[in-house]
Amino acid sequence: MIGRKNMGRESPLLLILLTVGFFFGTYNLLTTIIGHKGTEVDDLDSISEQNVIDPVIQMPRKVKLAENPKLPFHIALTATDSSYSQWQCRIMYYWYKKVKDLPGSDMGGFTRVLHSGKPDNLMDEIPTFVVDPLPAGLDRGYIVLNRPWAFVQWLEKANIPEEYILMAEPDHIFVKPLPNLASEKYPVAFPFFYIKPAENEKSLRKFYPEEKGPVTDIDPIGNSPVIIKKNLLEKIAPTWMNASLGMKDDPETDKAFGWVLEMYAYAVASALHGVQHILRKDFMIQPPWDTEIGKTFIIHFTYGCDYSLKGELTYGKIGEWRFDKRSYLRGPPPKNLPLPPPGVPESVVTLVKKVNEATANIPGWDTEDKEQRNENS
Repeated sequence: MIGRKNMGRESPLLLILLTVGFFFGTYNLLTTIIGHKGTEVDDLDSISEQNVIDPVIQMPRKVKLAENPKLPFHIALTATDSSYSQWQCRIMYYWYKKVKDLPGSDMGGFTRVLHSGKPDNLMDEIPTFVVDPLPAGLDRGYIVLNRPWAFVQWLEKANIPEEYILMAEPDHIFVKPLPNLASEKYPVAFPFFYIKPAENEKSLRKFYPEEKGPVTDIDPIGNSPVIIKKNLLEKIAPTWMNASLGMKDDPETDKAFGWVLEMYAYAVASALHGVQHILRKDFMIQPPWDTEIGKTFIIHFTYGCDYSLKGELTYGKIGEWRFDKRSYLRGPPPKNLPLPPPGVPESVVTLVKKVNEATANIPGWDTEDKEQRNENS
């Protein structure tokens, strides 16, 4: 198939740089994560009848609780043609198909927006729309900078029948059917505790001028996961792209935001267009810090899960048992990964079980894994 012979041949130096970058991107947040106590609204039902204003985003409660008719949304995720991105996309797409048509779902079509500029060997397996990457060198090694540019191209060129879009990522696994949580004027997003506009006013004022309002009008979010009306995203996407490039081009802002720069850029772009998001903490969980599945819809496996054989989380240290997507930069994980030891939280156990179910049922997974190992030997 197209591109198969080039898989797994990433430069060793590039892989080392990626690994180091991912390591710091993950573990620099550890102390903050450990001490974090959520302040967002966990569940709409927890808001008292007397409290008509959501303190997180200052939105009338009646807007949030209004029930939409069935409004399907299109699932879109940006991706590269690297083996690291591909195996995550395959697992993500498996779980999309698994839950799409179950009761309670408003999930519509699916597109992998491939910003490598050319088709790859997954074109027949996953619905894919190929767009161009940024010009060489413009992303400065920050591959995520291609995401807003990819969405701009896709929105301009693709035929998208649904009026709503879920912006997702390859390392998302659907836990259960996802309804359309957004409304026409208010997209829905997951609140990230480490996106703190109020603490970064100096940097943000370069891109969100004072006449626009207080920086607290900028939502504590990234672009994913977000469910948003297509016409709103069409307005936001070019601004998001320009804000991302501008932030990356400003050394002070680049240093301040680091690996979450593109997330801040989306939040700023939305605020510039006067778009506020409904914040749903139950939108997704992020093991190992979120320990229970609860009412969540998505598992985001961005962090490494490291435990002792006694089931104790080893903060920032490689565990005797571990699952970390960065362990598989060169090729997909094998089938039947060992389950965590007793005492490890439900969220991590569920994550590994779902990865194992997907790899056991995706055709050709064994072949793919064997080819990667042969090419990397």
